[in-house]
Amino acid sequence: MIALAALPALAWSGPTFAHDVAPILFKNCALCHRAGEAGPFPLLTYTNVKKHARQIAAVTHSRYMPPWLPAQGYGEFAEERRLTTQEIETIQEWVKNGAPEGNPADAPAQPTFTEGWQLGPPDLIVRAPRAFTVPATGPDVFWNFILTPDIKTRRYVRAIEIRPGNPRLLHHANVVIDRARSQRGREASPGAGFPGMDLTLDRSVFDLDGHFLFWKPGSVPYSEPEGFSWVLDPGNDLVLNTHIQPTGRVEQEQPVVGLYFTDKPPSHFPLLIQLEHDGLLDIPAGDRDFKISDDFRLPLDVDVLAIYPHAHYLGKLLEAYATLPGGSRKWLIRITDWNLNWQATFHYREPLFLPKGTVISMRYQYDNSAANPRNPNQPPKQVSAGNRASDEMGHLWLQVLPRGPGDRRRELAEAWTRHQVEKYPNDFSANLALGSIALSRLDAAGAVSALTTAVRAKPANPVAHNLLGAALQTLGRGREAIEQFQIAVQQKGDYMNARYNLAHALLKAGRIDDAIENLQAVVNAYPNDEDAKHYLDQAVSARGRMMGERK
Repeated sequence: MIALAALPALAWSGPTFAHDVAPILFKNCALCHRAGEAGPFPLLTYTNVKKHARQIAAVTHSRYMPPWLPAQGYGEFAEERRLTTQEIETIQEWVKNGAPEGNPADAPAQPTFTEGWQLGPPDLIVRAPRAFTVPATGPDVFWNFILTPDIKTRRYVRAIEIRPGNPRLLHHANVVIDRARSQRGREASPGAGFPGMDLTLDRSVFDLDGHFLFWKPGSVPYSEPEGFSWVLDPGNDLVLNTHIQPTGRVEQEQPVVGLYFTDKPPSHFPLLIQLEHDGLLDIPAGDRDFKISDDFRLPLDVDVLAIYPHAHYLGKLLEAYATLPGGSRKWLIRITDWNLNWQATFHYREPLFLPKGTVISMRYQYDNSAANPRNPNQPPKQVSAGNRASDEMGHLWLQVLPRGPGDRRRELAEAWTRHQVEKYPNDFSANLALGSIALSRLDAAGAVSALTTAVRAKPANPVAHNLLGAALQTLGRGREAIEQFQIAVQQKGDYMNARYNLAHALLKAGRIDDAIENLQAVVNAYPNDEDAKHYLDQAVSARGRMMGERK
């Protein structure tokens, strides 16, 4: 027998962890999958990755991970985290062939991350007053913390960073500025916070939101470009709306918010506009193709800076596009498999210009069938619009910057408000806003029409009665104006703006004693208000003159 020489071992030429897989995971996954962050296990070493190789292959093949909802080719977004088809195939082949490590010398250096505050030490740190006790099990929790920054003068905010007490608990969060402190009454006790997704604030129609203040694990805090800062005044509350997921044991969550200031006031004024049609959301059990839509025509040229689509667990296909005046379509976003858990604000790589006359459209589709794996109801049941997680929503928020000199937000806000009234003719909020805008434009008759509808829709709202009184007073209908101001004061005894307006109307009607009584209440509440004190002195002098004339 002739002995055969040993054949040389063939070198493995397929993908290895060191040469091929590590660069993919370090770039797209390690931001969350590392110690102290939201990922359930780290993915920074071969040993870590090998343990979860099959799981990684499955979730990347289905595109469940890394979490990125927008479909490719329907909007170009910054910080896009999407694996290419080639990267997914590389991971599949690597796992299929036993997940070899390869030559460790071929591996890139492990990524380095900024520990702690991602933008450096904040100028001000605000902590939630109390921790919230998260139950061990049960459905997701939506909890609101009210934070009050300790500032003495107006500040301009260029960035905000939200840091959870426990990164494993907080799925995402966003901040809403409550200038009127209108949400404090929803707390069972001061600092306790309150549940729910509804953050409808009591605010002036001219207090216009312009910024998405959103956070999710793995996201780098967004720092506003120069000129895009936002205003924070002493006494303003920050309502931190959080989505919390139980971990299997009772835990505490007490988030903190870091604020970064600039000395430059805003010189660019974006506006958040919302498309929605919740009035049509009444989804029958078993319906797997329920649709809603909304269309809004732009009254001026704008640049779209960011977009935030939102639905709950039944949402499936979420689309938004713009039809230009010439008829061509420009996609804003398309999500073919909506997942509430991975909602986010998406900033465009470059501002998206839309000319005046462009129609922005949202088209949402819902699946309320048993085949929808995210349907919380098995068997399915009828679901309507609402703010609870078990309800549904269909919202599309856009951050747009009107083109042209100065602050043109009101022009855009007025057009959007009229659009809301067209959809919901008897809607309280839309008519209140439309009446306020008409009053500011000295269109008292138009204000009376809208505000009368608002009062009819919500007769227990003192703000609506006060504004209606102001519009009636402008038209010379003093007796009716006094009635509206009196209702407002009866409903809210410390509503000093209404008392001031009531005093003015009473003086014009010759009811000086009644006017003085209300002005005195205003001065007692605001002893440093020089205008109120001067007005009170004038009323007292007028009463003295009248008494002298009677003698």
